Formats: sequence, structure tokens, C-alpha cells
Amino acid sequence: MRRILRTMSNALALTVFSTGFKMENFDASLSTYFKAWLGPRDTRVKGWFLLDNYIPTFICSLIYLLIVWLGPKYMKNRQPFSCRGILVVYNLGLTLLSLYMFCELVTGVWEGKYNFFCQGTRSAGEADMKIIRVLWWYYFSKLIEFMDTFFFILRKNNHQVTVLHVYHHASMLNIWWFVMNWVPCGHSYFGATLNSFIHVLMYSYYGLSSVPSMRPYLWWKKYITQGQLLQFVLTIVQTSCGVVWPCSFPLGWLYFQIGYMISLIILFTNFYIQTYNKKGASRRKEHLRDHQNGSVAAVNGHTNSFSSLENNVKPRKQRKD
Repeated sequence: MRRILRTMSNALALTVFSTGFKMENFDASLSTYFKAWLGPRDTRVKGWFLLDNYIPTFICSLIYLLIVWLGPKYMKNRQPFSCRGILVVYNLGLTLLSLYMFCELVTGVWEGKYNFFCQGTRSAGEADMKIIRVLWWYYFSKLIEFMDTFFFILRKNNHQVTVLHVYHHASMLNIWWFVMNWVPCGHSYFGATLNSFIHVLMYSYYGLSSVPSMRPYLWWKKYITQGQLLQFVLTIVQTSCGVVWPCSFPLGWLYFQIGYMISLIILFTNFYIQTYNKKGASRRKEHLRDHQNGSVAAVNGHTNSFSSLENNVKPRKQRKD
């Protein structure tokens, strides 16, 4: 028995070692590829939490996708969790973090006199470092935001775990790992600044909507999606400026960002149409149907009234004279 256990443990250790070795090779190959595309890694973030190696970010993303797949199956025959108190704290925390990042990015850009049209990654000195520090928090917030999906699953709101939702959450963490390692400041600031502002509105809405008594007073949900779409369009415009009027910022990343923003515009536009336009059309149809039913009911009412009146009228006896 001991021999069997020893053999199994050795096999497991060998598997872990070989897998780890393969993952290390994968990380090295990835770095080589991106170095050829974007240049060398930015040494200013060397040693920062989660940034030295892509593997932890990749594994977190795999775990996230695994929970997205298995979570609803686990909750299928279980009662949903309320999570109300946790949600208030969670959304308040992300609201404050987003507000902090927005304010710090705006002040950093102002202090560094960033150029809207194109800004390199090594041209603003200490202001660049301020932007880098804030953008690390932005990257890390994408890991925290995985909890959005987990709360949906725990509350059995599986209809909210859409392709758009999963794509957006899973991709952002990975994309921002590469941003932080190759272009952690400069022209990268713009999308993160807009997104932080949108998240102040979004997470404050989610936090307040966790309190049932507040829901009747929350009117800006529709405008959050509109704001997100505007954010993507403005990011494309600002990114395109870097292509038209290039600086030392890598062009390859600008092209990638434009493509990614287009994919988000397509998905968010589809979500907006499905959520708001179709709901509006459905409400108009219901209103029209109710109106028609009301008219029919009125006509039937009159008909029934006449019928009942006729039924209630007793025939007069004819006079015999």
C-alpha cells in the first residue's frame, strides 16, 4: 500500500512539475511574442503583485470560467442566497475605488500635461508613475469584479450571466495584465479614466438597488449602458488619434484596442436593443392591446346593457278597445 501511495505521489509531483514547466515555457513564449510586437516589458512594474508572470492571471480567468460553467449547475436545486448586506458593502467599495481611480487619473494626466492625441509611456516623469500606480489598481479591480458574476450565480440571476457579461469580465483582466507589462501609462490612461467614471455610476446604482426601498428612486440604469457605449466610441476616437498622429506609443496596441472596442460596441448595442428597445416595443404593444381590449369591453358592455335592458322589458298587453 505504501509503495502504491509513493508511486501515486511521485506521479502527481511529476505531473505538477511538468505542468509548471510547460506553463513557464508558455509564459516565456508569450513574453517573447509580445516583445517582438510591442518591445521589451516595462521594468517599472517589475516585482509588482501579479505582474511578473502571466500564469496567475490566466489561472484566475480559468477558475472564473469554470465557476461560470459549474456554478449554475450547483445552484440548480438550491435556494438562492440573498447576499443583500454583502452586496451593499461590495458595491459601495467598488464605487469608492472607482471614484478614487477616476480622480487620481485625472490629476495625474493634468500634472503630466498628457497629450490627448498621443502620449508616450516615458515622457512625463513622476506623473507617469502616478498613472502606473493607479492603473495597477484598475487592473486588480478587474479581478475583484469577477464577484459580479459570482453574486449573480449565488442569487440565481442566471439570465444576467450573458455572453457579453462573461466576455467583458474575462477579457478585461487578461488585457490589462498585458497593458500593465508593456504600456502601463501614456495613451493607456483614457479608456480606464472613462470606465472608472462609468463604474462610479454603475456600482452606486447596483449598491442602492440592493435596498428594495430605494429601487423606485433609481432612474439612471438605462443611461449607464448609453454611457458605456459613448465611452467605447470616445476611446476609439482617442485611440485613432494615436494612429493618425503617432508618438512613441506602440501602434500595434492601438490597433488591438480599436478592434476590442468595436467588439464591445457590437455586444453592448445588441444588449441595449434587447433590453430597452424591445421592452419599450413590448410595453407599447401591451398598451395598445389594453386599449383595444378596453374598447371591446366597452362595446360589449353596451351590447350587454341593451340585451339586459331588452330582457328586463316586459311586453305590454295590447289594449282590447
